[in-house]
Amino acid sequence: MSGSGAPSIEMPRVDGARVAVVAAQWHPKVTDALVAGAIRALDESGVTDYTVIRVPGSFELPVAALHAAKSGYDAVVALGVVIRGDTPHFEYVCQAATDGLMQVGLSTGVPVGFGLLTCDNDPQALDRAGLPDSREDKGYESTQAALSTLVAIKGL
Repeated sequence: MSGSGAPSIEMPRVDGARVAVVAAQWHPKVTDALVAGAIRALDESGVTDYTVIRVPGSFELPVAALHAAKSGYDAVVALGVVIRGDTPHFEYVCQAATDGLMQVGLSTGVPVGFGLLTCDNDPQALDRAGLPDSREDKGYESTQAALSTLVAIKGL
């Protein structure tokens, strides 16, 4: 939902929904800001029943998201950041986390907001973290996406 062509999505009201925010601990300046954006989105949507679950890194997001989805949460928001380095580690972690989070949504039917930043460098991550000088707030946007998907599913 970034850059040219991004849709304009209205924050839905989802009073009574239970939401789990699963966030990695690596790169705390970025991940803490992503969590703050997610909480701001939850507040704006009327969600008061939410839990923030911290896991060591982005690789651990899918298993925690799966347990949250199976525990009765109506939506899950997964937040983390992986910065490209000099080894193939970046590709492995990004692919595993992305595939795992998609599998959580598909296997449980619970919407999963994808707030995993996959960046080439620190400035890119900071620019998407929702900090005062950031251009984007992926914590907010991924929460908005999960909640909008929840509303769409409930409307079926």
